[in-house]
Amino acid sequence: MEWTGQRYADGPTVALEAYVAAPPERVWDLVGDIHLMARISGELQTVAWLDGATGPAVGHRFAGHNEHQAIGRWSTTSYVVECERPYRFAWAVEDPETPVATWRFTVRPEGAGCVVEQWVRLGPAPSRLSQAIARMPDKEQQIVFVRMREFERGIAANLAAVKQLAEEPGPPDQAGPPDQADQAEQPDGAPAPSPASA
Repeated sequence: MEWTGQRYADGPTVALEAYVAAPPERVWDLVGDIHLMARISGELQTVAWLDGATGPAVGHRFAGHNEHQAIGRWSTTSYVVECERPYRFAWAVEDPETPVATWRFTVRPEGAGCVVEQWVRLGPAPSRLSQAIARMPDKEQQIVFVRMREFERGIAANLAAVKQLAEEPGPPDQAGPPDQADQAEQPDGAPAPSPASA
């Protein structure tokens, strides 16, 4: 990721995509599985649907419990804001109208397979990152850049895991996730970020 100089109020975003040699439906079923995200993320520890929900649909909520070596431990409630199998799955963290962050997977057919993109935007509501910025306002741009770089690395790991699982033979729900240590470890020791965090 190149230096952008963005501030939190700019709503910084990160997006990466990967080609997967598998049908869009198979890929969507993986990215729409919040439990799989907890298994492959280095930051998201546990996740659970709320209010009796058992799967994704617009308006459904899920709780995520996260841990980061620099930020600490925290929990969030996310709201599904887009859910169109096999094309889109998105959720807003904390408040669907004014979220802490918004995450989205997009799947589009291409050739014999598909392209899957994971995208995230910070803000506009304050997050735990805002607390770090408040303590060191002169370093806001650097703080934002470091967090977005973590997101970029984590998204790359997520997409690599989804690609591997989708391209394995057999039903996706019977395939084990790639080794988390291989997927989550970053060159600077930062964990892969959680799709339910900010």
